Amino acid sequence: MITHKPYPSDATDAEWQFVLPYLCLVREDAGQRVYNLRDLFDGLRWLSRSGAPWRYLPADFPPWHAVYQQARRWIDAGCFEAVVCDLRAMIRLAKDRKAQPSAAILDSRTLRSTPESGNRAGYNGHKKIKGSKVHIAVDTLGHLLALGVTPANDDDRTQVAGLCEAVQAATGDSVEVAFVDQGYTGENAEADAADHGIHLEVVKLPEAKRGFVLLPRRWVVERSFAWLARFRRLAKDYERLPEVLAGMNFIAFSFLMLRKAAPLLATSA
Repeated sequence: MITHKPYPSDATDAEWQFVLPYLCLVREDAGQRVYNLRDLFDGLRWLSRSGAPWRYLPADFPPWHAVYQQARRWIDAGCFEAVVCDLRAMIRLAKDRKAQPSAAILDSRTLRSTPESGNRAGYNGHKKIKGSKVHIAVDTLGHLLALGVTPANDDDRTQVAGLCEAVQAATGDSVEVAFVDQGYTGENAEADAADHGIHLEVVKLPEAKRGFVLLPRRWVVERSFAWLARFRRLAKDYERLPEVLAGMNFIAFSFLMLRKAAPLLATSA
């Protein structure tokens, strides 16, 4: 098996020991494995942080095509969704919360398209951007519950049903209320959420708004978007396939939450 020298963005030993069971789609010593699994994981971490094209992966890591192929296997198998789910429960329990949340916050952000993603892009007339929308649901700590990817011209209201279904699947039907902005108003969106046992609560701006206003509950998801902005791979929609873009968001949250859970992982190591 080929191994590579350490790179500054490498996972800590505690982080690696936590994620290893999720990433072992076959035995770690399987005969068909050419490159060290941890090196492939570190290469993916570097790429998501730097935003570089796959072919620009430094020589310290395995070849770009090996990192790409393994990343696609992990994404297709839902490995990072499982990592995020368990880390979320771990962090919530450490903060004296229930493992599964009873409230969520929904919102979307628009990513500008690139030549790779342009064939599926839509035009968001409100933000005057052509690209893709990432619709996300987070808990009240800002950690990812579920997400979906659509062209940027899709209305947020039409995604409520799918997002609420995914939220309940991820939490075991524990979510009772979802806080949203005024872009989700309307009877159809409310009914779609109610079909999945969730009450949609619209957090409105004060009538005499002047300058920036910090909205109760709603600010949490905006902070989550700010966390994602630290990953340059998510600055634009660089992916050809929507499922890969969704996977890259779960990958980013995996890395964010691994660092948040570092004290807990070190204690249990």
